[in-house]
Amino acid sequence: MNHQSLSNFIWSVADLLRGDYKQSEYGRVILPFTVLRRLDCVLAPTKAAVLAQAEAERPDPFLLRAAGHGFFNRSPLDLGKLIGDQDNIATNLLSYIQGFSPEVRDIFEQFEFAAQIDRLAKNRLLYQVTERFAGIDLHPDRVDNAQMGLAFEELIRKFAEISNETAGEHFTPREVIRLMVNLLFVEDDDVLSKPGVVRSIYDPTAGTGGMLSIAGEYLHQHNPQAQLTMSGQELNPESYAICKADMLIKGQDITRIVQGNTLSDDGHPGQTFDYMLSNPPFGVEWKKVAKEVQDEHTRLGHAGRFGPGLPRVSDGSLLFLMHLLSKMRPWTEGGCRFGIVLNGSPLFTGGAGSGESEIRRYVLENDLVEAIIALPTDMFYNTGIATYVWILSNKKPQHRTGKVQLIDASSFWQKMRKSLGSKRKEMNDAHIADVTRLFGAFVEAQLATVTDAAGKDLARVIVTEGEAPPAAPAGGKVRLAPLSRIFPTTAFGYRTITVERPLRDEQGQIALGQKGKGKGKPQSDSALRDTENVPLAEDVAAYFAREVRPHAPDAWIDHDKTKVGYEIPFNRHFYVFEPPRPLAEIDAELAGVTARIQAMLAELAA
Repeated sequence: MNHQSLSNFIWSVADLLRGDYKQSEYGRVILPFTVLRRLDCVLAPTKAAVLAQAEAERPDPFLLRAAGHGFFNRSPLDLGKLIGDQDNIATNLLSYIQGFSPEVRDIFEQFEFAAQIDRLAKNRLLYQVTERFAGIDLHPDRVDNAQMGLAFEELIRKFAEISNETAGEHFTPREVIRLMVNLLFVEDDDVLSKPGVVRSIYDPTAGTGGMLSIAGEYLHQHNPQAQLTMSGQELNPESYAICKADMLIKGQDITRIVQGNTLSDDGHPGQTFDYMLSNPPFGVEWKKVAKEVQDEHTRLGHAGRFGPGLPRVSDGSLLFLMHLLSKMRPWTEGGCRFGIVLNGSPLFTGGAGSGESEIRRYVLENDLVEAIIALPTDMFYNTGIATYVWILSNKKPQHRTGKVQLIDASSFWQKMRKSLGSKRKEMNDAHIADVTRLFGAFVEAQLATVTDAAGKDLARVIVTEGEAPPAAPAGGKVRLAPLSRIFPTTAFGYRTITVERPLRDEQGQIALGQKGKGKGKPQSDSALRDTENVPLAEDVAAYFAREVRPHAPDAWIDHDKTKVGYEIPFNRHFYVFEPPRPLAEIDAELAGVTARIQAMLAELAA
């Protein structure tokens, strides 16, 4: 049974729930029951051995060894026995769940499964639902971990689609994750293909575990003998339960999945990882955890997670970026690469000296940014805004050292057959492959759009540096737009200089200071004060002489107020100026339209 057939079979339970449950509530029943049946089947072969240890009152480690897995159930019940006692099924089902080891009980507690058992019993549905699941064979000999994981993910996807108001908070589109995973692993394919390789991956905003799962799929496809240990943290209880259940089904150590707020309570203190992925919430304020974050910033500085600076309280996404920086495996131990999805504001919000600018300064001056990729708009379920994937690494290959690659993939999309909330566009496999190749090749490139005489698009061709663009068809054109650009890290830095003008008295004479350091020197007029941003690569004195002095001969720079800032004006680097059409062409077109209107009016008057 493939994962699609399996998920469809499990999904048929929804027919029993229809009427008593809303569509958006089906997952509260189907997901925990799916987990329960899987665990029921997995533990069946060793059930007798576990019960023997339990009857002998042996401690939990003995039960774990007897079970042969990272969990056990000490109850003599199973789903088959449960449906043999219809009158007591609710009491017995609760007793059966209490027989699981603590980590598994936690999953059902987070699902609030006891409340669903009570609701099903009151609606006279509990026996029917339990019977339906008891009839599904989910034994590992019939459905392996990979198939079960895919089936579970398919169910998660379906529930996300019918609950669009929350899908974007807990579910990242699969194609976005596939792109991020490709970018994460593309430079390490040689290492990851070695037999027996073990790598770790971490997601501090794990949601339902999609990023971790797809990373695991990628590595398994490339090297079935490779092992990827998955760790994560999630705030939302239901998403945490789903993620933990998915990891359990895949045979992962579920103690690595932690619940709680990553920013105020790090669930993996002191740990570092080989790879990391994250899609933190966009534009969400961090006022609730401000005390803990500010305390760590002040008390620990760079020894903590938030040393570089603190962003404004209205958007905490850069806090997650700094958290990931603190989790990077040192390059002396093999290094780390991570990908994070951010909206546009972290690229440029905040002037020189602000928290955001200082965070950008830290990652750029420490040469941690490999690439930033612009995604199409309308890609996520709960927002249509522009989004960007940042790839950061402390193990840059030599040809990337001191450089940052920007890729504009905002035009790489196809329209979805059916919109899901705000999501109206998707990237197909070809789009993902193109972006991955551009990143992997680390080349500058342009996108050539070939149009016919009528202006209709005929083809889109990626032209890398050194290649000739395609020829234009008769009467048509070829439009070239930047697609991949490479810059030195210093290209995004600037100095904000403060330009002062003298204060003048009523007679127009320059007012001089009367005491202190300013005695005898011109006093500055705060009303005429101005600032200028000078690129780091440019000499400040030369810039001042060229741009300021000709317009304000009496001006000077207050060097004590100079600040260094960093911003990444992404769109400016990909802007293509299109000159307006010649006026004669526009006049001729208007004359033609006017002539047609006059002819139509003449026909009406005849």
